[in-house]
Amino acid sequence: MEFKVTRWDQERSPSEVELREVYQAEGLTPYAWSNKPGDSYAAHVHGYHKVIMVVCGSITWELPDLGLHIETGPGDRLDLPAGTRHAALVGADGVTCLEGHKG
Repeated sequence: MEFKVTRWDQERSPSEVELREVYQAEGLTPYAWSNKPGDSYAAHVHGYHKVIMVVCGSITWELPDLGLHIETGPGDRLDLPAGTRHAALVGADGVTCLEGHKG
């Protein structure tokens, strides 16, 4: 599976409860994490598929092997397959995300 970005397609931002329902429908148990403005993560990989949804704020993902920068905001979802090298930079308002793992 390749990485995928799914944009929130409604005018209003989602609630955390709504986003948790998406995970539940897929049989995933998410946990929340937050970072302050300007925090960053250096490029790294994981041995599992990550499903990340932004609750509030923003975070820009870098996929250096693909030359991509992807900004995500409230309700946006990033599916990141195991072994995908990625880095991240938190936006000006900080970020809170939900994250679940597949396999």
